[in-house]
Amino acid sequence: MNRHLLVDRIVGTHPAVTLQGTFIFSANNPLKIATTYIRKEEHMRSENAGRRANFKLMLFCLALMICMLLVTRPSFARPDNAFDLTGPKIEMHVTRAGKMLPIADVSNLQTEDRLWIHVNLPDDQAVHYLLVVAFLRGSTNPPPENWFTRAETWNKQVLAEGIVVTVPKDAQQAVLFLAPETGGDFSSLRAAVRSKPGVFVRASQDLNQASLDRTRADRYLADIKNSSDSDPKALHDRSILLARTLGIKLDEQCFNKPLEQQPTCLTQNSDQLVLDDGHTQSMVAALTSGPSTDLMGALSSTPMAGGGSYSPYVGAVVDVARILGNLHTAAYQYIPTLALPRGSELSLRLNNPPSFRNPKSVLVVGLPAVEAAQLPPLRSVNAEQVFCLQKAPLVLPTDGAPLVFSTDIAHDFVLQIRGKDGNLMDLPATPDAARGGFLIDTRSLQTAKLDSDVSGTLRGYWGFDSYEGPAFHLRNAHATTWRVAPADQAALIVGRVDTLHVQSECVVCIDKVTIQDERHRELGTTWKTLKPDELEIQVPLKDETSGSLKMTVQQFGVATADELVLQTYAEAAELDYFKINAGDQHGILRGTRLDEVNSFELKGVRFVPTKLSRADKKDELHLAVASSASPNVFQPNEKLVAHVDLKDGRVLDLQTTVEKPRPRVKLISKSVQPASPRSSIHLKGEDELPQDARLSFFLKTEVPESFPRTEKIEVSSMDDSFHALLSMNDGNLILQNSQTLLAVLDPLKNFGPSAFGPLRFRPVESDGGNGDWQPLATLVRIPTLKEIRCPESPDKQCRLSGSNLFLIDSVASDPQFTHAISVPVGFADSALSVPRPNGTLLYIKLRDNAATVDSLVLPVLPDEE
Repeated sequence: MNRHLLVDRIVGTHPAVTLQGTFIFSANNPLKIATTYIRKEEHMRSENAGRRANFKLMLFCLALMICMLLVTRPSFARPDNAFDLTGPKIEMHVTRAGKMLPIADVSNLQTEDRLWIHVNLPDDQAVHYLLVVAFLRGSTNPPPENWFTRAETWNKQVLAEGIVVTVPKDAQQAVLFLAPETGGDFSSLRAAVRSKPGVFVRASQDLNQASLDRTRADRYLADIKNSSDSDPKALHDRSILLARTLGIKLDEQCFNKPLEQQPTCLTQNSDQLVLDDGHTQSMVAALTSGPSTDLMGALSSTPMAGGGSYSPYVGAVVDVARILGNLHTAAYQYIPTLALPRGSELSLRLNNPPSFRNPKSVLVVGLPAVEAAQLPPLRSVNAEQVFCLQKAPLVLPTDGAPLVFSTDIAHDFVLQIRGKDGNLMDLPATPDAARGGFLIDTRSLQTAKLDSDVSGTLRGYWGFDSYEGPAFHLRNAHATTWRVAPADQAALIVGRVDTLHVQSECVVCIDKVTIQDERHRELGTTWKTLKPDELEIQVPLKDETSGSLKMTVQQFGVATADELVLQTYAEAAELDYFKINAGDQHGILRGTRLDEVNSFELKGVRFVPTKLSRADKKDELHLAVASSASPNVFQPNEKLVAHVDLKDGRVLDLQTTVEKPRPRVKLISKSVQPASPRSSIHLKGEDELPQDARLSFFLKTEVPESFPRTEKIEVSSMDDSFHALLSMNDGNLILQNSQTLLAVLDPLKNFGPSAFGPLRFRPVESDGGNGDWQPLATLVRIPTLKEIRCPESPDKQCRLSGSNLFLIDSVASDPQFTHAISVPVGFADSALSVPRPNGTLLYIKLRDNAATVDSLVLPVLPDEE
């Protein structure tokens, strides 16, 4: 259907409004619409007639918007942001303070920078291009006329030598123009820029941003196309790393397609791949406003227009195309141009073919801004990870700065480490997006002498500026001792696959682990690193007999392997019982050889293993409901038969009785009552409980509905080294009502003078049923402090006197503890040297809770001579 006819059919019959307009479709802006609304003056005879007219007008506006979307949809077969037309190349390098860099290595310009520019045009170039270099100083301050440099690219001297321009003082932006020669070309262009500098400021910023974002997309596409087409895992891993380092939107559904279709899927819609990146994202608000701008912005954000919240590249080029499209003269129209740097060359990319008839097309090229360098926020992916220096290849994972991987602005990087002799060593470091970080050349380490633990820092240059990146923890491989974790001393049971944990400082440097039995037959072990100092090994012992095994560990870069002797044990298999309480979603199966359990079913509810441990020479298998079940599915004292599914296919039955619900209480409030007069130490922590104070706390029962008279509350340390039972018979549990009770704890009486540290509590029933542990308070012992005496000289320290001063960890004159004195272990004196107080105020950390800073207030007396 004809587009004009479609609109006429929608609005032509409206009685109160006549639409006169023309839809203008162009390559620059397929949605640009010039419309004029003329309201026909018609006297409304009644209020009802006016309401009907307004309602029809609303319907008309809605229909017009739908029409605009429908009729313009075919124009997006080739989106405006494609920039797939190759333009000329411009050679350029920048000199600052005597140092010259190619344009690809430059992040920003500064005042007094010297720019050498040479335009490479073919020898048979038919149209003469005028090169204009313009510097701007913001949106509201037109640049002076002498900030424009004109060069005739066809001039023999310009062709041979290029031109040199210097960045003037107070400049903020730099723009290149390539304009076809015409009468008054330079003056017309200069007048256009000076009349609306904000347009070109925005164009410079957005074009520079779009060019940088385009490098990220181009690097991603090139690396994906070079990936292996025969290894699906390699393609998946490579794509994940590329997406992380380059800030690319990855479609995970592509990996569900056949292998030969995955690269195509991963690289489709290339203009929508770039994610928002704070380092390159334009921070400039739109310079235009009004209904047409709002409409353009809304439509460009839809998938139909190739945009969306994940496509800043699309947003930047659409914005600058709109702004430049609204600025044209009879002689010139301005078209945006991306500049893709490589070495000393800028390769220009156009999104529309230039016109050489009036209005002729002027290519607008944005250069780096004239500003201080914006250093990239490069960071380590995992700051706690430890890396082995001898591992080849050594890759240090980083992210947060896509431009480090997609451009040459980051250059001459090294990993700087320090040797045993104190001298610094620089290992060449290369950003590698496909590997997800920096690739380190460690060949020079073969003769280096290093400590076991080494710290390395990435250093290099961002443009002209030196740059310090993240630091990494490194481990130097060497012969060392390996030991079995204490909990796994008897973990190797023959007849099954067992898990063994081995500890050493060089776990991250393991290249290979092998285990042989007494017949020198190698077992098919698998292993993985859990921590920098802990290794987990799966040892297959199904066909083995009890005895000894030999484990061999080969490290990267170490010629001799380390050895460790292991012991295996035999054990019979049996099921003892399964314990579960009503209302619980988990239980414990006790017996032997429980590693063979595949699943567990009780009353139609399926349980799966979550943790296998050993206690008292028995296996304890913790089981949890596979999917959420009703809390009331298991009733107290219900007798059931559990079906235990073993991995070898056998199913064993086990008689099970559901136990009654475990008690559950909630802490409502708590209060501390000091036992002595006001102390000179003021506790700041809300959870700190002095040992000589009394703690009162209210509890509300949740299970059962009311507290029984036999209710007890157990309070203990985290390691259960001391504990107390509070009860109604002892008078330290008092019912407020049947659902609420007051518990009173006297730490000194209940635990004695040596108790300290975090406390926890739980309800305990008379038959031994226990609820879950909950945190209560942190018990601290308070020293008795007498006085502070200070000498007249302000340079000398004061003396704090009192008893039990060993309970103090440190004393300082400021809350940051920059000037602190630590109390040594075993301090038995009655006086302690301390910093001079701020008035009468000092800051103190108690040994029982050194993480909290408390305050100390005592009168300061003159020192007795």
